[in-house]
Amino acid sequence: MTPNQVTSGGLVLVALSCAAYLYHQSSLAFGLCLAFAFTFDALDGAVARRRHMSTKAGGYFDAMADRYQEFAVFAAIGWVADMWAIAMLAFAGGLLTSYAKARTAIEIPIENQAWPDFFERMERLVFICVLLVADGLATAMVAASPWILTGGFALYALVANATALQRINRAFAMLKRSDAKQP
Repeated sequence: MTPNQVTSGGLVLVALSCAAYLYHQSSLAFGLCLAFAFTFDALDGAVARRRHMSTKAGGYFDAMADRYQEFAVFAAIGWVADMWAIAMLAFAGGLLTSYAKARTAIEIPIENQAWPDFFERMERLVFICVLLVADGLATAMVAASPWILTGGFALYALVANATALQRINRAFAMLKRSDAKQP
């Protein structure tokens, strides 16, 4: 498989997982399916490096597919759990975390690795999968509790937006330093 085929496959797996969640509404199954889909999706970079097929277009495609994956997951949770406001805040946090670095790169040259933030994409993916699995297990073992998913999702939204603000602050400082160097 090419790296772009792996990216496409990951996007399809996430979309199918979301569609299945809309039908069965099992947080446990959704969390486990997403864990598999996100693990598969994470292989595209490894495939690109291993096969010497890394390209800027492939990196761009991967980043855009990642945003669609996040949107699909949050839309599915928003629909099933009727948590649209929290879903939009959670999506905004992840989107703005990504956009802060991308927009800075338009203004000044930046290092892609120099953005060590607290709640980056991998941490967000693991968090959402663990949250869904925990909600599903709690529902299976005890009575269904809306507080696990609601509270966890609200925490996700809060921390994702705090990370976005962390990146925005770093970007603003970098841009101000760049402006100060201009004659």
